[in-house]
Amino acid sequence: MKVANNVWLFMLCQALTMSIPSFVIFVGSIIGRTLAPDPTLATMPVAAFILGSALATLPVILSMRHFNRKRVFLYCAAIAGFGCLLAMYALQLQSFSVYLCAVVVLGVGLAAGQQYRFAAMESVTPEDAPKAASRVLIGGIGAAFLGPELAVRGEHLTATAYQGSFALLMLVAFTIVLVLFFYNEPKKTEHKNSAKGRPLREILSQPVILVAIISGGAGYAIMSLVMTSTPLHMHFENGHSLVDAKWVIQSHIVAMFLPSFFVPWIIRRIGVQGLLSLGIVALLIMVIVIFSEYTFINYWVSLVLLGIGWNFLFVGGTALLPEGYQESERFKVQALNDFTIFGIQAIAALLAGWILSTLGWQVLLLISLPILALLVAVLIYWQRSKQQSVAT
Repeated sequence: MKVANNVWLFMLCQALTMSIPSFVIFVGSIIGRTLAPDPTLATMPVAAFILGSALATLPVILSMRHFNRKRVFLYCAAIAGFGCLLAMYALQLQSFSVYLCAVVVLGVGLAAGQQYRFAAMESVTPEDAPKAASRVLIGGIGAAFLGPELAVRGEHLTATAYQGSFALLMLVAFTIVLVLFFYNEPKKTEHKNSAKGRPLREILSQPVILVAIISGGAGYAIMSLVMTSTPLHMHFENGHSLVDAKWVIQSHIVAMFLPSFFVPWIIRRIGVQGLLSLGIVALLIMVIVIFSEYTFINYWVSLVLLGIGWNFLFVGGTALLPEGYQESERFKVQALNDFTIFGIQAIAALLAGWILSTLGWQVLLLISLPILALLVAVLIYWQRSKQQSVAT
């Protein structure tokens, strides 16, 4: 019963916690455009948010090993609340630098939330682990609506635009703290003689680990480039309303998590490799749809495809990762995985504004192609290595 409760609890926590990035991604670059001294820095707040999460990933996950997941989850949720308070102060000052510090703190608060999927997987049997991870990600559907709605409904709550939005987001952060008190952490036993596990070089030499990490990294890189730039490209360059941009971003975030209902069934039918292949196809079609036509429906369809492609790559990579590590190695491999993919996401978000302003939308989309080509090459390498191991 406790195990089942943990999965459902993390689904709720996912809905609340992921409202933070959906909030920042929707309104972060818009506020950034207002406060930044240069329009090319408009996406820097989103990049700073993701960078804060990436930099905090290693210490957060390693601290979970020395303490426990529950305590770190609680501390990080409280840190997110403080980040909201700091953002309110930044908006009062109209300070771009303080605003950047605030979103970095928010990113640090998010870092632990990225571990919900692993905590849920550890609460069930290995056979049910992909299903547990998918169920947790379903919570992101609620976040798709909650984050942008908080931004819009709080915009004019105070005399300073969007200050009330961060006040509402702070209430969400403290709600996460309350929910996490009900988490019952399963006890894990590690043999003393294997506490350190294998060296990372040996672990990374496994093709399955490379596929897992590159799948997540590719999904996040492409998603971050396109999603971060879309509100700017829609609203400032093509005259679409903020309401239209909100609807596109909300639909995208729903598409990021809604496929999690069906992913376990897809994996049973065509395997993880098939799931990853579908993700690659979805992202290729996304590029074609929005490459040269900038109508509302083109934005909507392409961002939905972007969400689906990200889901397939991220869930597929998450499902594969445990195949390449032992119980005693889980924290360091999870830390390396998340630090890599969220670091890539931060770099992509930081470059998105510069690429959009200097090279243009089409170049930004074309960058997706070599990233996908790398993933295809790694998938082929993995498949051949499996065939060779069977042959021998």
